[in-house]
Amino acid sequence: MNDNLVLICGKSSTGKSLSLKNLKNPEGVMYLNCENNKKLPFKSKFKEYTITDPMQVYEAFTSAESNPDIHTIVVDTVTYLMDMFESCYVLGSPNTMQMWGEYAQFLKKLMSQYVAKSTKNVIFLAHTSDVVSEDAIKETLVKVKGSLMNQGVESFFSTVISTKKIPIKKLSPNSMLNITPREQKIGFKYVFQTVLTKQTLNERMRSSWDMWAEAVDDGDLDETYIDNDAQHVIDRLHDYYN
Repeated sequence: MNDNLVLICGKSSTGKSLSLKNLKNPEGVMYLNCENNKKLPFKSKFKEYTITDPMQVYEAFTSAESNPDIHTIVVDTVTYLMDMFESCYVLGSPNTMQMWGEYAQFLKKLMSQYVAKSTKNVIFLAHTSDVVSEDAIKETLVKVKGSLMNQGVESFFSTVISTKKIPIKKLSPNSMLNITPREQKIGFKYVFQTVLTKQTLNERMRSSWDMWAEAVDDGDLDETYIDNDAQHVIDRLHDYYN
């Protein structure tokens, strides 16, 4: 199992791609762009590859494993990657039922045969949607199709972080949350939410129970919200598991 694995998910325009900006040694980041060559919101020195066929992601993980200069693999986004599989292999197939089975197996194989065995840091980005269940319960989750919807993309990850846009007045600075003068001026900050709260019980954030400090009494360190900086998360994973 790859301990240095994280899913960063959230609604559109909440800072998912921007969170990659401070990754260390950017020349060693393999960035797999699954979103029609969408541009990153910052100047990047990543090794960028445009994915036009889902099978290229398998090839990329194999290539990265044999390249000591690569330390991190980013898949942006798993949501678009699965849509791509549908477009490339399901739609128009003479046996759509079989190909929907292959759709689910593609992600399962990626996670079990490539990601789990990787020695690199692995970051997946994903879009979330609000979904109402048959019991009329609203959940915020990574929406995919077929049997994967029941299993949930999040179930493949032990660390799931959510991107948020939060008013400054609701945030308390900590060692991993710095509020800049510009953020004070505009009144909000893009952050990572690391653990569930009473207001977000319908979401699927997760991590080891003691990975992030939670406030119990006034004055305790609270890391419920931290800077939307993927390097912070990678560093914490390394510290926690190693």
